[in-house]
Amino acid sequence: MSCSKYMPAPVCLIENDENGRLCVRKEAKDILDEINEPVVVVSVVGLYRTGKSYLMNHLAGQQSGFALGSTIESKTKGIWMWCVPHPNKEGHTLVLLDTEGLGDVAKVKGTVLSCIVFRVLLAEHIKIRSTEAADDEEEEEDSEFVRFFPSFIWVVRDFTLDLEIDGKKVTDDDYLEFALNLRKGVSKKIRDYNLPGECIKRYFPSRKCFVFPFPANSHQDMTRLEILQDQDLAQQFLEVTGHFCDYMFVNSDVKRLKGGHIVTGRLKLFIYTISSGEVPCLDNAVVVLANLENQTAVQEALKVYQGGMEELKKTLPISIEKLTCEHQKFSSLAIAKFTKRSFKDEKNEYLKTLEEAVSMCYTDLLEENKMASERKCRDLLKNLSSDMSKRLQDGEYSQSGGYELYCRDRDAIVEQYRREPNKGIRAEAVLEEFLKEREPEANSILCMDNKLTENEKQMNSKFILEEKENAALLKQKLKEEEEKRIESEKMMETEKVRHEDRVKQMQESFNKEKEQQQQEMDRAIESKLKEREEMLKKGFKDEAYNLKEEIKKLKDEKERSHGGGGIFKDYVMPFLCPLVETVPNLLMQRSMMKSLKKGLKC
Repeated sequence: MSCSKYMPAPVCLIENDENGRLCVRKEAKDILDEINEPVVVVSVVGLYRTGKSYLMNHLAGQQSGFALGSTIESKTKGIWMWCVPHPNKEGHTLVLLDTEGLGDVAKVKGTVLSCIVFRVLLAEHIKIRSTEAADDEEEEEDSEFVRFFPSFIWVVRDFTLDLEIDGKKVTDDDYLEFALNLRKGVSKKIRDYNLPGECIKRYFPSRKCFVFPFPANSHQDMTRLEILQDQDLAQQFLEVTGHFCDYMFVNSDVKRLKGGHIVTGRLKLFIYTISSGEVPCLDNAVVVLANLENQTAVQEALKVYQGGMEELKKTLPISIEKLTCEHQKFSSLAIAKFTKRSFKDEKNEYLKTLEEAVSMCYTDLLEENKMASERKCRDLLKNLSSDMSKRLQDGEYSQSGGYELYCRDRDAIVEQYRREPNKGIRAEAVLEEFLKEREPEANSILCMDNKLTENEKQMNSKFILEEKENAALLKQKLKEEEEKRIESEKMMETEKVRHEDRVKQMQESFNKEKEQQQQEMDRAIESKLKEREEMLKKGFKDEAYNLKEEIKKLKDEKERSHGGGGIFKDYVMPFLCPLVETVPNLLMQRSMMKSLKKGLKC
């Protein structure tokens, strides 16, 4: 569904209820639930009446949408959301979040507006792990935020000074880094001054700055930005706005969770944790989302399998070869669907759930195919033997030579039965039951025939015909067992192919997730190396030493994760068990076949 179709204008995503608690608007949540494609999230935070909504409207490709405040009253209450198709990335949704303005209007003029891709979250407001940690563990956790946090964009408005530092021309980014420089000293005043810069450097892997001039020439125009045309705005202001939007479209990454999982609109918002005063935890968020995503992945994958096999039901009965081939095909598609949607199924629990559900469906289908085969075969034999039953009622077999005539008619039925196609897997078994049911009838006709013939003929004929009857029954038994053996071998071969395909898909998924984790670590290490180099240049030796320790821990963790492999073996090996259990049954069937063939020769 196109985002523009259901979002012609922004809607309120989060607001305060009458008790002051944060709550999610159902309208907005329903919209997010409909977005099945990757999302790029851009959120703006800053003082009110500083142009946040104006920039967000331009990112949406519109002149109006998010309310622009022209008075002391902030027009944006809570958090407002606007989902639009991403202009540069097909199949992606751009989610724009405009926040309620912060601060006092008296402090707005000449101050800095902070714009962050997604959100600013400091250590006091979010945790990575759910367990209580000691101070050194908290510090170690603190250094990990850089692995998961997004980019940081700093927008400076109404800038009238020359971009110079120590008499040298500098870029917007140089201006940002200069503003983040730390001061030496240990007093409270210096610590308070250094805190924002330390947090920004510590938490965000990349930083960017845009310096905006005054947008219009007069105060009256400044209050009418929403209705002003481009020709009414300063050319330099329009140019910077264009550069800002282009940068955001190109460099804003798809939103990912810890572990590299791509986020779609179907993301649960953990507002209740925040409103209750507790600290949200990234690990908990990942676990909760993983459970929800994996449950959905199992359901969607099972639908793929059931949908394909439902069509097959219309053609029952079919051969075991075709049935297992279709089972392999759709179970492979189901696993592929699950693998694409699943996330952090590290213990393979949800994959096993899917396998069990698929196995149950397949078992039910085998039974349905068996019953369909039995019904078709019984109906076929009933029709084919109708003439023979009539002759029996008319007494045509109750005469000399009647047993030979009976056997000839019965053999003709068997021959015609075997020529009929598509009888299914129970064809020989049903035929054997049919012949066994006719045994008392055949014996009765034979006895009557023997009484009507000469004693010598009776003795010879009885022995020959009995031998012929036994041979026919043994031959039929042999055919049935051969059919079962072939069926087992085909099922085993199909399961082997299916197992290999499943292992291949799991290996690819495992390698992909491992690669994403390595990229996270590389990103964090690179950021820390740059920060340490900067600290050394500026003489902050203690801070540089601490960063060196953080970098070492990150590299050690990367090395440990790089050497993994046991996890994959743990969840691949269980799938070998069904394959192994099949072998003894197959060997038993082959042994039985040899015995039957030996008896037939005798």
